[in-house]
Amino acid sequence: MIERHITPRLHESLAQFPAVALLGPRQVGKTTLAKAIAGRDTVFLDLERPADLARLRDAETYLGTVVDRLVIIDEIQRMPELLPILRALIDQARRPGRFLLLGSASPALRRQASESLAGRIEYLELAPLTLDEVGATPENQHRLLLRGGFPESFLAPSDKASLRWRNAFIRAFLEQDLPQLGIGIPANQIRRFWKMLAHLHGQVWNASQIAASLDLSPPTMRRYLDILADTFMVRILPPYHANLGKRLVKSPKIYLRDSGLLHALLGIENLDALLAHPVVGASWEGMVLEHLINHAPDTASAYFYRTAAGAELDLILDTPSRLHAYEAKLSVSPSLSKGYHVALQDLKIPVGSVVYSGSESYQMTSDAHVTGLAGALLEVS
Repeated sequence: MIERHITPRLHESLAQFPAVALLGPRQVGKTTLAKAIAGRDTVFLDLERPADLARLRDAETYLGTVVDRLVIIDEIQRMPELLPILRALIDQARRPGRFLLLGSASPALRRQASESLAGRIEYLELAPLTLDEVGATPENQHRLLLRGGFPESFLAPSDKASLRWRNAFIRAFLEQDLPQLGIGIPANQIRRFWKMLAHLHGQVWNASQIAASLDLSPPTMRRYLDILADTFMVRILPPYHANLGKRLVKSPKIYLRDSGLLHALLGIENLDALLAHPVVGASWEGMVLEHLINHAPDTASAYFYRTAAGAELDLILDTPSRLHAYEAKLSVSPSLSKGYHVALQDLKIPVGSVVYSGSESYQMTSDAHVTGLAGALLEVS
């Protein structure tokens, strides 16, 4: 099993909170991780199994018999009516580490759990594999960029087998997962929208432009976007707004969160095809952003910065102590535009980090520190 960097944090949360929710997309490794940390006396319930559903027909009675054990409930979003029962059980015998809830639909589950388990639960997100987890070698970096971080895709015996898995994942997500979440939109419609987002990966959201291309209304486009964001497929990165007297871009940027799914939607089969494709720079940018955001402290908020005059930064992590600026460059000899330096001056950030595809770290200019992805993860954690 690949050691996940979130594991120590998960242990800490279970030692502090009565309930912990581990959220993330399907097939990302939530169940594997939960079973790996489970002790001998842990109860594991999978709400996709009829036998486990039968145990929970009278959930209060059954769960009352395992009050001294950690209970892991997989696919919790299938049974939201369970959450008030968990609250009552926690209040009857409050102690840390009673329930570990695994789910793959973030906002709906958060809303339901927040209402029922307020003050009793902490939320953690398990992202796809990252470079520090798989080993920071050039080969693994190329593989992670091409195949993405879903374990079965990354670990597939060949690029062809990985692409088959990703295409099957996309099909199952559209035809099975979304309907099970109560989303009644035709699969081919969402797929067309998702594929268009792949072509616009890393660009500023323009609902009217996309709606005109798909012959649908802008509000419908926003609904589709929110669905893909809520299910961990898309990241909506907001612009950083500050009272600087500048004309700032006001719309968010859109990224597909997993580079492997991005490439599957674009029909990119191998590394040679990726390196020759126009999306390769934006693909690297998206992978860097996901790594940094997922490794950043809980107190950090993520943004991009862009002005009408051309000042721009790919990522700003806003922490209580200061702003951190990042620029992603898929090159072993990166160069920077004037807009990078102007953006740092606008925001009064003395030095930014340029995350490139090499591995050495060095000072490029007085305001630009160059580092590989592995080095950036060490710095941001």
